[in-house]
Amino acid sequence: MPVQLTSNGIPAILAGDMNSKPLLQVLDIKLIGASQERYRFVLSDSVSSQQAMIATQLNDRVKTGAVRKGSVVQLIEYICSKIQNRKIVVVLNMETIIPECEIIGNPKVFAESDTVGPNPISNGIPQRTTIPSSNHSSSTNMSNNIQTFRPTVQPAYQPPPSYKSHGAIMKNEAPARIIPIAALNPYQGRWAIKARVTAKGDLRRYNNAKGDGKVFSFDLLDSDGGEIRVTCFNAVVDRFYDIVEVGKVYMISKGSLKPAKKNFNHLNNEWEIFLESSSTIDLCPDEDASIPQQQFSFKPISEIETAENNSIIDVIGVVISVNPSVPILRKNGMETQRRILSLKDQSGKSVELTLWGEFCNREGQKLQEMVDSGVSPVLAVKAGKVNDFSGKSIGTVSSTQLFIDPDSPEANNLRFWFDRGGRTIASQSISRDLPAGSKNENRKTLSQIKDEGLGRSDKPDWVTVKATITFIKTDSFCYTACPLAIGDRQCNKKVTKSGNSKWQCDRCNQEFEECDYRYLLQCQVQDHTGLTWVTAFQEAGEEILGCSAKELYMIKYEAKDDDHFANIIKSRLFTEALLKLKIKEETYGDEQKVKTTVVKVDKVNYSSNTKFLLDLIPKFNQHPGQIN
Repeated sequence: MPVQLTSNGIPAILAGDMNSKPLLQVLDIKLIGASQERYRFVLSDSVSSQQAMIATQLNDRVKTGAVRKGSVVQLIEYICSKIQNRKIVVVLNMETIIPECEIIGNPKVFAESDTVGPNPISNGIPQRTTIPSSNHSSSTNMSNNIQTFRPTVQPAYQPPPSYKSHGAIMKNEAPARIIPIAALNPYQGRWAIKARVTAKGDLRRYNNAKGDGKVFSFDLLDSDGGEIRVTCFNAVVDRFYDIVEVGKVYMISKGSLKPAKKNFNHLNNEWEIFLESSSTIDLCPDEDASIPQQQFSFKPISEIETAENNSIIDVIGVVISVNPSVPILRKNGMETQRRILSLKDQSGKSVELTLWGEFCNREGQKLQEMVDSGVSPVLAVKAGKVNDFSGKSIGTVSSTQLFIDPDSPEANNLRFWFDRGGRTIASQSISRDLPAGSKNENRKTLSQIKDEGLGRSDKPDWVTVKATITFIKTDSFCYTACPLAIGDRQCNKKVTKSGNSKWQCDRCNQEFEECDYRYLLQCQVQDHTGLTWVTAFQEAGEEILGCSAKELYMIKYEAKDDDHFANIIKSRLFTEALLKLKIKEETYGDEQKVKTTVVKVDKVNYSSNTKFLLDLIPKFNQHPGQIN
């Protein structure tokens, strides 16, 4: 027997019935839209047909074939909007009842003049059904057992008490019903959402052809896990900037929805709310425990190696090192701070996290104090930006949030792992221009660098040696560098004094009062097989000498404290370290030389090193004399 579609299903929807959850058939599917994929359906109740649009979060249903021409579907969430003087159904959620079926009846395009059914809902906002994320169609295999039936109608969404206005309700201004963030779309009239502020951006000022302006944004999270960004401009900023606080729950209504700009908005929502002069934000005085404080989607550090450049991710790890904060001068002439720290996790990888601006003095300073006192805190990073310059690393942006020792299952598991052996497990850094796909540490002795001809192929060789720094050249240990930032990284080109005593960068074509100082160390290192010269640039130089190049420069050339300078150098000599080296043959004039650069300096963990040596014993027994 044929499937029984909902009688008068199309006329009822067009008349405003948003609660019947009708059973309809898909007659046609057409892909429309150039900048954004949208699918247009033709739906039928066996007598009447009507065009409909599906929300983009349902696109995968079409792409995977779960919904196709002939499919029988049940509409779960939907609205009917008037666009360009004609009505169109917007499907927000649906279930596939029968994936494939012959066309039922002889449907004709419905004439709106014949509309029948219940009166439209007074405020134009349909009631919603909350659908758990685990709710999938249970009828996907029914095509071989077609029968007449009527599926159980799911109950309508029962909203909390509607948001109260603060004055008389005027015509067409009935209170909006609270709906989930996931159900928001531009085709709705009045709406209200109840959500927690999880992040608040800085107040930014801009200047364009229309004049000066100001803008700020904040992110929302509701009890269903829906997230969306809210943006305010100019006069709206004055109304709401001081009201909005991170962690508080608000009722928000009356704003326009526009497509989210994914270059700046990392949230999993195709829309963004723009508040207007008529918009309202009311604080909910009672805490709502159903709305999480924050929502993460953590990515293991090992997966960051394959993440796209500039992508926004969440990551969690144990802080194993924190570098001092250093001043950086941006191209606009404003000075900011930068601080680099390292994170490791159970994936066997570590990554550098670069803190910018206030993060350096706020969370960065607290983290440095904890690490200096022997504590290794767990750090959760919300919305960090991936950078693929010189390997893969993470950087903070304005929307980034840092959580030190958060109370979460992921943090507790990481702490348990670290305290019970993870602390001593060696990790492979994916930062500092380390080669993609390098899975294991390549340990060598210094004599093997020459004996095996390392660095003489087209690509550089990457090795780790356990060696002692025996000598550091001190006549030219650093150089004056351009402090301007190009995007997320510093220019770093050598600068010289111009005639007016300002520093000048030929690359940036700018002058400035203060320059940066960057290490260019020439060091001699030695192990039990021999010795060699290596070069250490900024970060590696700071790890070797324990202070910034500017500090050391000021001691030697400004304070002229030769004794203090000599003591710093001597204190860093004759200490064993694990040096990660990049070895590459380079051409100087007509001569080719193998250059060895230090990219990372780690303290020797003698427990891990002993394990490494023990693991070599079987190889030594198999191949005497060939042990590395």
